[in-house]
Amino acid sequence: MFSRFTPLLLAPALLLSACGTYNGGVDSVYQPVVERNDYVFDVATAGSGLAPGESKRLGDWLGAMGLRYGDRLAIDDGGTGAAGGGVRDEIAAHADGYGMMLSGQVPITVGQIAPGTVRVIVTRMTASVAGCPDYSRVYQPDFSSSSSSNLGCATNSNLAAMVADPGDLVRGEPGSVTADPNSGGKAINAYRGAKPSGSGGTVVKADAPGGSR
Repeated sequence: MFSRFTPLLLAPALLLSACGTYNGGVDSVYQPVVERNDYVFDVATAGSGLAPGESKRLGDWLGAMGLRYGDRLAIDDGGTGAAGGGVRDEIAAHADGYGMMLSGQVPITVGQIAPGTVRVIVTRMTASVAGCPDYSRVYQPDFSSSSSSNLGCATNSNLAAMVADPGDLVRGEPGSVTADPNSGGKAINAYRGAKPSGSGGTVVKADAPGGSR
């Protein structure tokens, strides 16, 4: 009789273990996703510089965008050459106010650039982890060898929130071509050559209400 009812007792546990997000490995199924957006602002030119009032309009727009580390700022004149000379210098001065340089890579944007205007493009990347937290899977007991459905959510969400340049999650910054072993050796030699702090006695200074003693 006991063996006849054993499958019935195990059935609820098997059904529960099959619910929710399955994670059969040691890596989280939730990884940071990097999105790129291009924001454009067209300004009119006049002669060798921006038209009157356009520099202020551009400055107000850049301020509203809240430029930050990781953003890219580029100029597109549609191949007319309107972005040369003083126009580029004026826009570069705005970028310099945010500690940025004009990018040589110009993204392709939607819409035709009107004659006598240049397009200022701000490229911004953001990183996020969708679907976290995830407590959808009951994993005790779990007969399918699945990790917690929430595995890695906190770590990867914090990484996405704290990374200064989300583009580094796609392609990291290049390191130095050659490594200098002497740089690491200096720190090691300084540590090994230092005398123990208590070898010469320790001077203790106590402050009293009436002064030092």
